[in-house]
Amino acid sequence: MSLLSNIFKKKPKLPPADMSVLNTDMHSHLIPGIDDGAQTMEDSIQLIKELQQLGYRKLITTPHIMSDQYPNNGEIILRGLEKVKEELARQKIDIKLEAAAEYYYDYEFKELVEKKDLLTFGDKYVLFELSYLNPPEQLENLIFKLRTSGYTPVLAHVERYPFWYNNYEQYDKLVDAGVKLQLNISSLHGQYGPPAKAVAQKLIDKNYIDLLGTDCHNMNYIEILKDTLTNPYLHKVMESGKLINSAL
Repeated sequence: MSLLSNIFKKKPKLPPADMSVLNTDMHSHLIPGIDDGAQTMEDSIQLIKELQQLGYRKLITTPHIMSDQYPNNGEIILRGLEKVKEELARQKIDIKLEAAAEYYYDYEFKELVEKKDLLTFGDKYVLFELSYLNPPEQLENLIFKLRTSGYTPVLAHVERYPFWYNNYEQYDKLVDAGVKLQLNISSLHGQYGPPAKAVAQKLIDKNYIDLLGTDCHNMNYIEILKDTLTNPYLHKVMESGKLINSAL
């Protein structure tokens, strides 16, 4: 075999990652009709079945709370959760289902933090997201307020914020401030574009990722997730020893 053929020889394809190792998916949109995720109960049940078949034994679904677009609250989310759980019981689908929220960083979120009126998961983890357009103002103050109120802030899909793509020091600051970083698995497939994929890989290389989430909205997410299972970076982060999904 020539030297060139050795250099360009394809690496053997990895086996699909075993998602049962994670046990828990902590970022999805499975409650029907309240955000841009599942729209009907049939959608919800189909997605839950698919996630179960991938190996997940517990799902913590996180509907959007976004004052201008998805004006949900704890009551709406928990009421929707109970309806889905009732349907799972009726169909004898044996999977644990809980709910928290994906809070959008806006004035309403800051008010809820002040009131300590937040839906949490695990050990008082609070999932929040930022605008994709502009860097957040006073993010340090928000993180400080969350932590001093007894919460652990979790930044949703940390790889998807374009204003940080050339500012890797910002990720260092987040970690130093005690923020848990959540990665969307499908970013490793390129679902959100090459820059998000590159950042995802960089953060895995730095061992910064604490949580993996599917961010499942519909069947398209399921298909991309399945295609990502052999990704070497998914294997790398699952073998990092850093992930806390299984403890949730």
